[in-house]
Amino acid sequence: MAQSPMSNVEAPQKPEKIHLPRTSESESLKKIRHTASHVMAMAVQKLFPGTQVTIGPWIENGFYYDFAKPEPFTEQDLKAIKKEMVKILKRKLPLIREEVSREEAERRIKELGEPYKLEILQDLEDPITLYHLGEDWWDLCAGPHVETTADIHPKAIDLESVAGAYWRGDASKAQLQRIYGTAWETPEQLTEYKRRKQEALKRDHRKLGKDLGLFILSDPVGPGLPLWTPKGTILRSTLEDFLKQEQIKRGYQPVVTPHIGRVELFKTSGHWQKYKEDLFPMMGESEAEGFVLKAMNCPFHVQIYKHELRSYRDLPMRLAEFGTVYRYEQSGELGGLTRVRGFTQDDAHLFVTPEQLDDEFLRVVDLTLSVFNTLGLQDFKARLSFRDPSQDKYIGSDEAWNKSENAIRRAVETLGMGHFEGIGEAAFYGPKLDFMFHDALDREWQLGTVQVDYNLPERFNLEYVAEDGTRQRPVMIHRAPFGSLERLIGILIEEYAGDFPFWLAPVQARLLPVSDEQLTFAKEVAQKMRLVGVRVEVDTSGDRLPKMIRNGEKAKIPVMAVVGAKEVESNSLSVRIREAGKQSQDLGAIPVAQVLERMESAIANRHNF
Repeated sequence: MAQSPMSNVEAPQKPEKIHLPRTSESESLKKIRHTASHVMAMAVQKLFPGTQVTIGPWIENGFYYDFAKPEPFTEQDLKAIKKEMVKILKRKLPLIREEVSREEAERRIKELGEPYKLEILQDLEDPITLYHLGEDWWDLCAGPHVETTADIHPKAIDLESVAGAYWRGDASKAQLQRIYGTAWETPEQLTEYKRRKQEALKRDHRKLGKDLGLFILSDPVGPGLPLWTPKGTILRSTLEDFLKQEQIKRGYQPVVTPHIGRVELFKTSGHWQKYKEDLFPMMGESEAEGFVLKAMNCPFHVQIYKHELRSYRDLPMRLAEFGTVYRYEQSGELGGLTRVRGFTQDDAHLFVTPEQLDDEFLRVVDLTLSVFNTLGLQDFKARLSFRDPSQDKYIGSDEAWNKSENAIRRAVETLGMGHFEGIGEAAFYGPKLDFMFHDALDREWQLGTVQVDYNLPERFNLEYVAEDGTRQRPVMIHRAPFGSLERLIGILIEEYAGDFPFWLAPVQARLLPVSDEQLTFAKEVAQKMRLVGVRVEVDTSGDRLPKMIRNGEKAKIPVMAVVGAKEVESNSLSVRIREAGKQSQDLGAIPVAQVLERMESAIANRHNF
């Protein structure tokens, strides 16, 4: 667990994490799940002759197989397939590895009449290996597997769902049916997995976002394009304001750039050549005059830097923008707020001299860790995302890459930060320090990122006048502590189970007048709260007090205050608070002035009431 050495903000309370057992905790689970996928495919082909099998790997918490079958699988089909799988497991069939020539594999596949297997075979390197389930069924596979189906407990497997999947993930190719399953070492593990999965569903940001009225996913607008309600917009704005304040303290300058740009701009940066298929379609008749929706902000910030000749005295220059970008994600890959087509990045680009690089990189990391600590995001690892020298997808010289990667290594060593290397995970123009976060549902996400870039300054011919009067090339640092604002909010909803800390909650307080006689006093107090920056509502429903309290609990309001005759007479509020992971607590009657003081302090210091 990494923590910022310079942050003194107390991390907020959150509900207990949902920790599902991770595949890496047991190598035997990989073999069990991989074998279970083969058992499932064998069962499907026995029950539904003519169905073709394609790819079936093990995945975290389970496995899947993609099938080509004209009719859709039903819930009843899944039950029948699982029943057949249990029969296969009880037959104690051995898993037999066979090495064959490419020609022999091709002959056998043609004999089966399975064209998808032929495509898979074309991409395989020698040796070609098959795995047999007894004498009845086989598939192209490299393993690993258990020795016999007796090594899988029949009561430790289950089939979970069916989804559509394009062949090889290409929307222009055939649509297949993907059956997801799960497999464990013991029935007890499966039971615990199901229990925790149910608990995890309660935190689903799509459900909570709807219940709390934060965002809307509208089919007429289009998939992957969330609409933010007033409450959701307040949540976004609070996060943006928080980071903007932190950036101003550290010398960042705000900028705003357009949502579209010329194709030529992205050709110069290299993004057009690398990501053309991931961009929204070009607007215009030709590439020379065409425009595209921007998929990244860096080429625009480069133009602001390049607008005038800079001196070494101007550097470091830190340009920051909450810039919305657009990427044409495949519809099957979209998911709530965590994978969308239009999203806002807390993007900044720093232009520094080579001598300033190390110090500025450390400052960026400190800002990122401070942000994480304030939000209570502490379960993460630092990944050094470097290039794979064997691949040709990168731009720039070996010298530039070596200098960039060495700068990142120096930074994590200086900070004493635990880290691991991700070879092949670099951006095409430079290496990164990525913060890989495990969320409340035990999934891994990349949130903050810091990148060192010698290549874009070269491609855009950026310069500054050095102290000796010569023209020199600056170095760029790309950074985004939040990453995607949409993804961050989705993760935060699930981290807190919707119970946001007081400073972050869209509605921080709700006043509950016992009768209409106290309504005027409640509204006067609410106005005083607004003057000190509190987001407050007055319940004017006229419901009985128990119902008003239940409604406030359901809406996850951090502070509720009952206003009765005694409170009006004593100029006080009967305060009831709720915090993530804790039971609601009655604090009793507190003078209004003290309530206002505590609220103002909680907002200023970003902690609970």
